[in-house]
Amino acid sequence: MAIMAVWLMPTLALAEPRLEGSFGSHMVLQREKPIKLKGSAKAGEEITVEFAGQKKSAKADGKGRWTITLDPLKASKKPQTMVIKEAAGKPIELEDVLVGDVWFGSGQSNMAFSVDHCDNDVKDPQRRDKALAEIAAGSHPLVRLYRGGAKWVTTGPEVNRQFSGLMLAFGVALQRELDVPVGLSVLAKSANPSKSFLSQQQFEADPECRTATERARNSPDAATAKAQRDRLLADWKQAAQKAKDAGQAEPPMPKLPSVPGEVDAPGLFGGSAIGHLQGLPIRGVLWDQGESGSGLTWVDQYTMMGALIRGWRQELGQGEFPFLYIQKPSGGGCAWDPSDPVTRYADAFAPLPKVVPDKAVGGFGMQREEYLRLRQYPNTFLVTSSDLGGGTHPICKSGYGARAARVALGAAYGRKVEIYGPVYESHKVEGSKVRVKFTHVGQGLAFKHGDRLQGFALAGADKQFHWADAVIDGDTVVVSSLKAPAPVTVRYAWAGSPAWANLFNKDGLPALSFRTDNWVSKKTE
Repeated sequence: MAIMAVWLMPTLALAEPRLEGSFGSHMVLQREKPIKLKGSAKAGEEITVEFAGQKKSAKADGKGRWTITLDPLKASKKPQTMVIKEAAGKPIELEDVLVGDVWFGSGQSNMAFSVDHCDNDVKDPQRRDKALAEIAAGSHPLVRLYRGGAKWVTTGPEVNRQFSGLMLAFGVALQRELDVPVGLSVLAKSANPSKSFLSQQQFEADPECRTATERARNSPDAATAKAQRDRLLADWKQAAQKAKDAGQAEPPMPKLPSVPGEVDAPGLFGGSAIGHLQGLPIRGVLWDQGESGSGLTWVDQYTMMGALIRGWRQELGQGEFPFLYIQKPSGGGCAWDPSDPVTRYADAFAPLPKVVPDKAVGGFGMQREEYLRLRQYPNTFLVTSSDLGGGTHPICKSGYGARAARVALGAAYGRKVEIYGPVYESHKVEGSKVRVKFTHVGQGLAFKHGDRLQGFALAGADKQFHWADAVIDGDTVVVSSLKAPAPVTVRYAWAGSPAWANLFNKDGLPALSFRTDNWVSKKTE
């Protein structure tokens, strides 16, 4: 996407310097990274930038373009002024500038919804997110919000309520822990698939997407769809000609089938969403999207998100910055402590269903496994949501924000805080039992609610799953079932809504669903 320049001064005289990008008064600049400023002035004029004790100069080239890079800055809670000037003319003064960390939020409705929208989306006032309301009602001097067009604003009740509820909760929680300024920028759009947030160039440059597209283009389904489309078009043209000859109105164009492998402009925003930052360095990304999937039938969400993550990182040119993403499907599991404000909307602990679910299906047909796989991409981290309450638009945005801040502290800032519940590492068949080893055991494995650990299922070579007994042994769980005396595979919480699965670590985080087989299920949950 071509990035349009945002001028911070009116074009009144060529002698006055102009600055482009997402830089403005009240902004937060990313600490510990070079800050590249670009703009224009009269050809050959010397431009000087002064900020935080630095004074840098450069001459505009023959086309009047100039670039000045500030050395990495230390965090500063003291408001400062950036001055950009040339030998003559009125300087640009950017006031009330802080230095800290900048986070970019993107995705669909759960990221896009403002605090006001979140409130109005809840019919019962007693179920509204009171913690989010308290955050929005306050003023947070060290949290700044970027609204596009070089418009940075300070926080306050009126501004806060129009900003992303999730991102506001995340940023305030993070700022309180870090004690440095935090800048928040959001570009999100409801009901959009992931293809809408990367450019067509990024999509077509990605090897995995190219392979999937080529495979789809050469498939029998593509040939069938193309033949059907050609036939519908031919019939319509014939009918249109007859109508024209008879002096009648042209019939409406029929709805044409999409053809697998034909790329239909993946970027509904006209390009990569990361371009919204317009040159602004960031600390990381928080992503909340998945209900609408990838948007292309022949490219799964895992593959599309790989292209997006790689494309954004390449475009921004800041290496593999942390990419945090909210787990999908949202909710569906019980919580360690249902009275905790973060997890108060979690599903209640439930008894095991009579039949073992054999496919992990989310509310929109999304398999839980696909979103768990995204952690395989470098420096990409899951924000566990199974215990935060579910639904199309989960109520507890303050809980989601707090959990995302926790993950950021552990993953992006190296704090000694557990970011996941138990994560499957390996398993070993020991006669009639299976020993499952976990990472992220934190302070130790534990179960909560009920009188036993549950949610594990075993199957033998017949591929018939049976509920299993499970016993914690150190950082492992030993699983067995009399109905599967020769087990070959094990699953845990393998369902869209596993409120009956109760393995946690003592840090209070739920174990992630897993399976050790790759069998294709014919039944649904």
